[in-house]
Amino acid sequence: MAQEDVFKKIVSHSKEYGFVFPSSEIYDGLGAVYDYGQMGVELKNNIKQYWWKAMTMLHDNIVGIDSAIFMHPTIWKASGHVDAFNDPLIDNRDSKKRYRADVLIEDQIAKYDEKIQKEVEKARKRFKEAFNEEQYLATSPRVLEIKEKRDALHARYAAAMQGPDLEELKQIILDEEIVCPISGTRNWTDVRQFNLMFSTEMGASADASMKIYLRPETAQGIFVNYLNVQKTGRMKIPFGIAQIGKAFRNEIVARQFIFRMREFEQMEMQFFVHPGTELEWFARWKEQRMKWHQALGFGAENYRFHDHDKLAHYANAATDIEFHMPFGFKEVEGIHSRTNFDLSQHEKYSGKQIKYFDPQTGESFVPFVIETSIGVDRMFLSIMCHAYDEEKLENGETRTVLHLPDALAPVKLAVMPLVKKDGLPEKAREIMDDLKFHFNCQYDEKDSIGKRYRRQDAIGTPYCATIDHDTLSDGCVTLRHRDTMQQERLSISELASVIEDKVSITSLLKKLQ
Repeated sequence: MAQEDVFKKIVSHSKEYGFVFPSSEIYDGLGAVYDYGQMGVELKNNIKQYWWKAMTMLHDNIVGIDSAIFMHPTIWKASGHVDAFNDPLIDNRDSKKRYRADVLIEDQIAKYDEKIQKEVEKARKRFKEAFNEEQYLATSPRVLEIKEKRDALHARYAAAMQGPDLEELKQIILDEEIVCPISGTRNWTDVRQFNLMFSTEMGASADASMKIYLRPETAQGIFVNYLNVQKTGRMKIPFGIAQIGKAFRNEIVARQFIFRMREFEQMEMQFFVHPGTELEWFARWKEQRMKWHQALGFGAENYRFHDHDKLAHYANAATDIEFHMPFGFKEVEGIHSRTNFDLSQHEKYSGKQIKYFDPQTGESFVPFVIETSIGVDRMFLSIMCHAYDEEKLENGETRTVLHLPDALAPVKLAVMPLVKKDGLPEKAREIMDDLKFHFNCQYDEKDSIGKRYRRQDAIGTPYCATIDHDTLSDGCVTLRHRDTMQQERLSISELASVIEDKVSITSLLKKLQ
């Protein structure tokens, strides 16, 4: 099945089973805004819980805050967002669609990478066990030709983005003969910059109002509270401040389901370190954050680091953790060494001292910062993409199943009476009332047991407990496992301990030690 078709099925599945709905759908929706349904919000909350506990419970030098969405407008002047928070955009005159010029070029680079990989796979089939990939990449004329074009494009693109040089970006698009995905033409406008911040007014009257912004990132809320946290928590460097909160960007190009949203949620941590140690900490946090992702069990081959060609104005090192989506490798987390730019700027614009006094050395300095930042919505999408599966069964039937990590699944256990009589519903309710204090359960008595299993598979429920007539006499239920579909008899008294050990966030956190 084509990757685009897989993605369409994931989108359809997400709506059908209550994960994600288009916002304001009864009014024909609102572009690039989505609502989380009853299943989606549980999965989303579990993702946030996994991240929050990994940061604040496993590190005794990281604490959390929750800053306001509205902040003083000078903050955004100091951070550089007012002057420099722009995307390079280009329009196709025929389709009337707008695109990010940098994304068009990066997609073209990715096409060269795919061509190389196809050549490798063809050679692997031809030579089989005798195939040496490293040697083939170094000697194949066809591969070397493609790689030369790819590297030349990459170097040209990296140079153009430093300015950015908008004319050069357009010229690259023309030279590479990049077409509009909608119209199929190369009738492009000039590349222009577009500021991504939402602005509004705050004040009792128009005359006395102040122009403020909906925050485009959550990091600045941490920076302006750095001193408050450091003093009240008596924190010693190195230490971190974590936050989960909403951010807003006026995304002109918002496609691919919930991948680029105008309203999104960030999970980010700013880690304050001694100047000169930031690159060492940058490497440590790269390793730790990759470990966090891989603990979900999606396979190390589906993750990779992508170092930035163009560094942000505040950074001296930056990388992305990318995940293999149905539409290619895409960013799910960014790790930046932000130097002391932000704190220095806020010190300058506020006139307040934000230096840290080291009692051991007796020196005062502005700390350097390592940032880790994940979009909750992107993380949600990456999990849904990997978990979605259509399995062929031995009887020829197909089941749609979400292989969600047990700890992240919206529902941990479905409790099902075999029939709606003979006291089985009452017994099922009794079991449900006991277990719901341990983890999220769902009572399900409608339709045949087979249909109910399929329904629970579709929402990713890892366990189903069936109450039958034997349950009333032997005190046991049939426990069915989602991934294997195997069944076992288990006493009611054991259910809580057996399942809770596997579905708790703790089971994921233990993998990080």
